[in-house]
Amino acid sequence: MAAGYPHAQYRALGEILAWAQAPDGNNFRLRPPQLRALTTYWYLRLVLDTPHILDLYQQLFPATNDWQAALQVPRAAWQATGEDRERFLAALHNDDKFVARYQLESLRESATLIYPSYILALAMGVGKTVLIGSILASEFALALEYPAGPFVQNALIFAPGRTILESLRELIGLPYAAILPPHLYRSFAAAVKFTVTQDGERNIAVMQGSAFNVIITNTEKIRIQKEKVRKRHIGLPLVGEGVAAAKQEIANLRLQTIASLPRLAIFSDEAHHTYGQALRSDLKKVRKTVDYLAARTEVTCVINTTGTPYFKRQPLRDVVVWYGLAEGIRDGILKEVADNLVTYALADHTAAQATAAREQVLIEIVRDFFQHYATVTLPDGTPAKLAIYFPKTADIAQSRPAIERALVALGESPTTLLEHHTYCENPADFDRFRSRQSPHRIVLLVDRGVEGWDVPALFACALVRKLKTSNNFVLQATARCLRQTPGNLSPARIYLSAENRTILERQLRATYGESLEQLTQARTANATRPTHDPIPAVWPARMLSGTSRSTPLSQLSFTRPPAAPVKLTQTTHRLSEQGLQATGNTNQLIVQHTWLDLYSVAVELAAIYRLDLWLVYDALRETYGAPGLLATSDLRDLCRQLEAQTHAAAEPIKYESGTK
Repeated sequence: MAAGYPHAQYRALGEILAWAQAPDGNNFRLRPPQLRALTTYWYLRLVLDTPHILDLYQQLFPATNDWQAALQVPRAAWQATGEDRERFLAALHNDDKFVARYQLESLRESATLIYPSYILALAMGVGKTVLIGSILASEFALALEYPAGPFVQNALIFAPGRTILESLRELIGLPYAAILPPHLYRSFAAAVKFTVTQDGERNIAVMQGSAFNVIITNTEKIRIQKEKVRKRHIGLPLVGEGVAAAKQEIANLRLQTIASLPRLAIFSDEAHHTYGQALRSDLKKVRKTVDYLAARTEVTCVINTTGTPYFKRQPLRDVVVWYGLAEGIRDGILKEVADNLVTYALADHTAAQATAAREQVLIEIVRDFFQHYATVTLPDGTPAKLAIYFPKTADIAQSRPAIERALVALGESPTTLLEHHTYCENPADFDRFRSRQSPHRIVLLVDRGVEGWDVPALFACALVRKLKTSNNFVLQATARCLRQTPGNLSPARIYLSAENRTILERQLRATYGESLEQLTQARTANATRPTHDPIPAVWPARMLSGTSRSTPLSQLSFTRPPAAPVKLTQTTHRLSEQGLQATGNTNQLIVQHTWLDLYSVAVELAAIYRLDLWLVYDALRETYGAPGLLATSDLRDLCRQLEAQTHAAAEPIKYESGTK
């Protein structure tokens, strides 16, 4: 950093990294681990020329024994191949029994990839989506600055299925002017196009062969298989094999469009969704899709981000950056845990006694939570919240009455409970749970609230039921309450059964090389200093530096038009000798609005009125909020509001003497 990130051929890269470290006049800046990961990425890309992961290990560890140790090859497997690198690699590629015997599935997958693939392993809460945005912004900016250079011109981003819209909002709303210097930001903002895949669309709204597209999808909408599309979305009167063929065609059209895009980079927001190869079975469908694209277009590299870089306890060798939970606590990015790890040990009981004991544990957890967090709030007033995770929905049905009794005994209303799982979906309440507008303080979850769940007001998590399988679930669930927010000094609290505590200890060591003792002893340096969160819950309306516009408009606001439902009258007629006659059965129908996403509307309005895209988008989002949609019937009124504001802001033309 002190040397200023010099690069003889692409000097603009040094400008980007220096600017991202200390942008002028902007409250946002990348956190140290994000900047470290971004710098490491560009070192791999330009200094080492984007090596395959095995070539990278070869460069860094040329000695055979060092290479074997760095790849964590089991000693027995190494000896079985005569401690010879070439013999080992041949067995790794070709001998299924050898791979199964020594549990080398994850290493085989990394070794056999036909493209460079890297994992940036950053703990939950560090800001992996921000890092993805920083990488794609710097790639696009350099591609525009150096058209003949080796830079990415298109990006495909796989987001976890249930958080795709949140990922979309974060990526679009990032303050890219704080990541790119002004002269590079202007060209980037003018060129970049964000697209999200929609249910049932036969293709993606991207021109084949075009550049500077960011396509955001989830693992279901782009993959080698027949997509689960409802018949009504297909738009054709098909049955049987016709429906199946139409579904396959939708998947193929999307893949063909993406495969036409040059210089493609692929991002996976949760690497463990992409990795994983089981013996005598197909690769995971996401990996198959990536392989398909790599065989048909120029995939520059694949960038994976995750907080749990493991597959079935096997470390993923593609990790090039590692940042753990204890580091995040020390740097003020995560909440402290301190002495707040509470364990409940249940002795051997009969079935009836065990049920009563588990209910009593839940009652104690609720009491303890309100004892310590009843009046705790975030600086914005959002009250502290608790998440209780259950293995099955039947467990919630059995335990909820006891939790409700505990709330009543404390003088709290049972309505503060929120239940969210497959058989009790509350998506709106679940999304609102993170805000101070939510009336809920406790959420009961099954298979929800893990990956991508961002709730800074979550101060406590509880896992006290036995899990048949974990797959890092305990680590991911307990880490949810560690996300920090500016100005908060209250620690987090974790409630575990003795069994789950043992699992957490094991997963913590395997994933981050840390112990529970290190986690609980980690303290935030200078804890009285407010911490900085790069992703506020709601971005305020702002002016991004480095923009240019042909109008003097510097502020923009909208008033949401009143709802104006379209009414239709439905009348039943019958045919008689006298012609059509009304039968008297008349109904009033309300026609549903067509909805548009805010980003698409902002692009159109900014182009029409020659305004900065982000100025319009921020004003729309300030007005409409979540879920980021507006009715087409609002457009006419919004245009009137825009015209009034641009007209009021325009300066009159002054003519000097002798001019017309």
